[in-house]
Amino acid sequence: MFISKFRHQALMLCLSLFCAIPLLQGCGGGAAKTPEDYLSKMKEFSTPDKTASLYLDQEWGEEDLQMDNWLGAGSKKGDKAVVLMQFPKTGANKLADSMDSVTEMVESSYSISGKEDAEAPSVPDMSGVTASRCKMSAGGVTGDAYVVYGETDYAFYSLAYIADKMSDNDIASFKASCSKFHEEAPEVEDNFSAEMTDTIRWFNASYAILTDLNNWDYNLFGGLPANDESAATEQELLSEWWDVTDRASADETLDWILNEGHRADFVENMQTLEGAGVTADTPQEELISMLTSDYGLDNDEAQSYADSYAIYTEYGPDAISGWDYCRAMNLMGYYYIAGYYSEQEALDKSLEIAQTMQPLFESWDDLIDSYLRGYEYWADGDSEERRAIYEEIKTREDNPYQIDFKMTLEKTW
Repeated sequence: MFISKFRHQALMLCLSLFCAIPLLQGCGGGAAKTPEDYLSKMKEFSTPDKTASLYLDQEWGEEDLQMDNWLGAGSKKGDKAVVLMQFPKTGANKLADSMDSVTEMVESSYSISGKEDAEAPSVPDMSGVTASRCKMSAGGVTGDAYVVYGETDYAFYSLAYIADKMSDNDIASFKASCSKFHEEAPEVEDNFSAEMTDTIRWFNASYAILTDLNNWDYNLFGGLPANDESAATEQELLSEWWDVTDRASADETLDWILNEGHRADFVENMQTLEGAGVTADTPQEELISMLTSDYGLDNDEAQSYADSYAIYTEYGPDAISGWDYCRAMNLMGYYYIAGYYSEQEALDKSLEIAQTMQPLFESWDDLIDSYLRGYEYWADGDSEERRAIYEEIKTREDNPYQIDFKMTLEKTW
């Protein structure tokens, strides 16, 4: 959730560059015949964090995209621009988990239309390089675009050349620019010291759905490398979503979720319905009518409670326990990354929680079913997106659910 919001904000910032460029008539310039001819009139432009660079016309000026790992530059006349968008594959700056998701974000954000495959440039150390010609729109302005996608071991990339009217000369020039692409991937500090054993992988699997939803890495305890940058990210997330701001509030929240959680509220509400005479044989239509007339709920709220009662009658008081326990496991990773728990404290408590929850379920499917029922109760909505993520994760080579759910969980650190 947190990352999805950040991703939207970042793309909107990039839109500001295009809106600021008054695309003018004519892309002019004599046609150069070799890449060297183009490059002789270029200089290196780098992202603010110096992790990626391109050679572009030496007369161009940089544009501030307010993203340390994105590069924007344009001509003085405002008739041409280049944007390099970098999407790191790991870490707190991770905004996408595949080339497909990058393509979808770019194309939907800039209303790309008339897309046609084009010859891709040669980009050093970048694989899966593709290119297309298209129309790109932003802020009511539409221009021609030549868009290149590709990836390195470190990041996914989208590189776009935009002009009022694209010429073959423009594309040849940009291909020359791409030939000078350079990446200086940063060394990511990770202070997590424990060996990644099956027990810790089991911990990670218990909250892998949310980790993946955040575009983080379920192969890391807590989903992020343990460093100062990740700590700041995690502290912001915990404050926004959990009202956790320090060790005391972290302990208080953990105590609540382990001893009460949403499962206690769930059981209390269902027992209230039983006290009002509702039974497993009560028709759902009759229950909804009672909830709207006697309790003042609207139809959607009444339907949600009726669905919850059906779950309660089928699975009993522990119907949504998986929701609380998976989130408790998740919090252990978060608390460690944020700096509120030490590595040893977080792993020890994770083991304690895991050994409590494991006997309550027969398999990963059983646990995740309970987790998703709890999500539906909490969110008053369906869990289709999270269900789809779970099923998709199970098809991957690094599928964390390959770990035997009933394995012996033991201290390995």
